[in-house]
Amino acid sequence: MNRVPPAKRSHRLSQKGFTPPIPALGLLRKFQSRLLQWYDRYRRDLPWRETTDPYAILVSEIMLQQTQVDRVIPKYHEFLQRYPTVRHLAKAPLRQLKKVWYPLGYNDRPVRLREIAREVVTRYDGKIPNTAEGLLAMDGVGRYTAGAVLSFAYRQDAPILDTNVSRVLRRVFGVDGDPKRSPAQKHLWHLAKVVIPKGKGYLFNQALMDFGALVCTARKPLCLLCPMNTFCKAYPVN
Repeated sequence: MNRVPPAKRSHRLSQKGFTPPIPALGLLRKFQSRLLQWYDRYRRDLPWRETTDPYAILVSEIMLQQTQVDRVIPKYHEFLQRYPTVRHLAKAPLRQLKKVWYPLGYNDRPVRLREIAREVVTRYDGKIPNTAEGLLAMDGVGRYTAGAVLSFAYRQDAPILDTNVSRVLRRVFGVDGDPKRSPAQKHLWHLAKVVIPKGKGYLFNQALMDFGALVCTARKPLCLLCPMNTFCKAYPVN
């Protein structure tokens, strides 16, 4: 059986006075160790994992929004060859930029990326900020993108919450409600922070994304093969 039923209700969510619960320490440790063991064996080989350049990582994260990995990889290489630094991108003619971006779609993304690059050049002397406050102060940088840059480029224990990560956390820890709205969203961001083992934000966040993409998928998740099925709140009771 691979279908995942609705998660069992483990707590009551309310809009007023909601404080996200903290999972039991034993459960956290089990989740952390099993996920990292899985990632050590099954991690994907992706080009943006071969660099700590915050600019290259920022480019990859913007490209990956609403676009599949296999479509992004060749365009990622092409884009960085054409615009190898944030200063090159800041000076890029918009028509040329959109042509290079094609056919990834969602053509507001290259425009937004160039605006971020220009702001980095004018406000930060070409250096992408290494703090959440600095990143979030820029137009076009949201909480997820900021967390990804901090985690993957600057190796900080910063939380991320994309579709894959949200799905894994909702199922394993039994979070009710719409993940795009509070209080469920607040709970998920809280979980995304507390599940990170100290000093392992880079590895753990990459593992979460891969696990959601390969095992805990939106459709036909591999529940019977999942290393979390002994304690996952969404796994059927034997």
